[in-house]
Amino acid sequence: MTAYDYDDLGLVAGLEIHQQLDTATKLFCGCPTEERDPESATRSFTRFLHPTKSELGELDEAALEESQVEREFEYLAYDTTCLVEEDEEPPHRLDEEAREVALQIADLLEMEPVDQAHVMRKLVIDGSNTSGFQRTALVAQDGVIETDDGPVGVEDLLLEEESAQRVEERGDDVTFSLDRLGVPLVEIGTRPDIDSPAQAQEAAETIGMLLRSTGAVKRGLGTIRQDVNVSIAAGARVEIKGVQALDQIAEIVREEVGRQVELLAIRDELAERDASVGDVQDVSEVFADTDSGVIGGALSDGGVVKAVPLYEFDGLVGREIQPDRRLGTELSDHAKRRGAGGIFHTDELPAYGVTESEVDALREAVGAGEDDAVAIVADDPETASGAIEAAAERARTAIEGVPEETRGANDDATTRYLRPLPGAARMYPETDVPPVELDVSDVETPELLTEKVDRYQSEYGLDAGLAEQVAFGRRMPLFERAVDEGIDATFAAGLLESTLTELRRDDVAIGNLTDEHLLAVMRLVEDGDLAKEGVGDVLTTLADDPSLSAEAAVEEAGLSGVSEDEVREAVSEVVERNAAQVQDEGMGAFSALMGEAMGALRGKADGEVVSDVLREEIQKRA
Repeated sequence: MTAYDYDDLGLVAGLEIHQQLDTATKLFCGCPTEERDPESATRSFTRFLHPTKSELGELDEAALEESQVEREFEYLAYDTTCLVEEDEEPPHRLDEEAREVALQIADLLEMEPVDQAHVMRKLVIDGSNTSGFQRTALVAQDGVIETDDGPVGVEDLLLEEESAQRVEERGDDVTFSLDRLGVPLVEIGTRPDIDSPAQAQEAAETIGMLLRSTGAVKRGLGTIRQDVNVSIAAGARVEIKGVQALDQIAEIVREEVGRQVELLAIRDELAERDASVGDVQDVSEVFADTDSGVIGGALSDGGVVKAVPLYEFDGLVGREIQPDRRLGTELSDHAKRRGAGGIFHTDELPAYGVTESEVDALREAVGAGEDDAVAIVADDPETASGAIEAAAERARTAIEGVPEETRGANDDATTRYLRPLPGAARMYPETDVPPVELDVSDVETPELLTEKVDRYQSEYGLDAGLAEQVAFGRRMPLFERAVDEGIDATFAAGLLESTLTELRRDDVAIGNLTDEHLLAVMRLVEDGDLAKEGVGDVLTTLADDPSLSAEAAVEEAGLSGVSEDEVREAVSEVVERNAAQVQDEGMGAFSALMGEAMGALRGKADGEVVSDVLREEIQKRA
């Protein structure tokens, strides 16, 4: 990994955190916010989306590029899907529960709420919303969080509707699921106060902790997403979208800095060479008898091969700018946005069935010399023309340096081109939802997770590690609900953090266990109707058949409680079988016999009861 002097490079970064709220209903309708299995969809419908002009008659550049490829979008609907989600009915008023949670978050971020929340429409025609726009409202401004490297300002907090979930892509057509569309979401944007990858990571983790402190945000993969804005002094602002894991943010920032450094080095080299980009040409004849499957397949389907000469680019199109990504990959990303499968270029040819003689003929056809590169696209005439023009335009921006753009995060912390940066033309007022007065008088400041850790230790006697696990865990609200009911805190914490972890490792489907399942099992133990030793078996039974009640699961698992007389009888049998050991070792035989006694009772009796009876029986015979 290359080490960079971030101060010297002039690194500036900011974050946009998108977090789903765990409310009962969606932001603009009364539909539930639970995730659904796409297989349970009851019907579907399709739409085509097109960009619209802003109030000033302007078209957003990002939306315009998205519209270059006409896509048909399919939406999976469910038995709970309503007309608002289908964009067949105006949205209802802004959800009150979501407003209250958003104001709690604003309070934790030390932000100033606005007097009125005005809902706006944000143009999105990638199919993620049936209406062609996303509704969003500014809730608060001017906050701050603290990091080890200094404060980071929080510019704004918005309350908006979540997009539909992408399920499948088939060429240009995309299928979305409507279960996620409309789930309340907060977007938190920091100021560009971050000047190192480590500070970006810490800022994101701090905001994440504050969000979870409300106990009212969804947890799990996809429920929180981070966008990272990165630039260096000689580069450009780049928005990286869709970072799923908090612990990937520092690496994302480092990789983007490295990408911009490499692009600037390519710019300087191109300037020294006096590089330029030529005109697009049809070179189909060059590949009339090709053995390349991709090119030959396109030509046999009535397609063409379009080429663009990249003068003085030789060796630079194949130059790596991120791990396993090159300048040619950037050109290919732009071509893909216009519907093509990608590009070939002479820095990687001959390959893919293209011969050296075909490369020579290609250079000759477009007037390219040995210091030049050539990029080609093979596809239907319209797609090939649009794709090669997009690749050519990206090559021209390489001469200028680093382009401003929106990029998508890859799993390996590299990024790919998505679209131009959006502008102000994508926002306009939502006329179907009236403004909402924001009342902050009744907003309660939530207890921070870090404060909960301290309280769990002092109030409930949990050790530091378990207290932190519970406080930062997904089931923290359930833990607090359990102890409020009088359930032993150490037992509840152990079940939620240790027992469930062990069951998951044993491939038990703990995802089938609801909060009510877990709470019911805790109540049985607290009331003496189930031994702690039988909890794992009962939870396994419930996970296998979630329709059972906790009481029925106890019966199913064969763990109905036993009387003290039955316990004594079973323990006496164990002691009698091991009479010689008891005679020789006395209480020294306790540990070995305890395990045997618990096994004989198969979790039907509490360990403390068995322990007391066993001690008595050993003492009788010692």
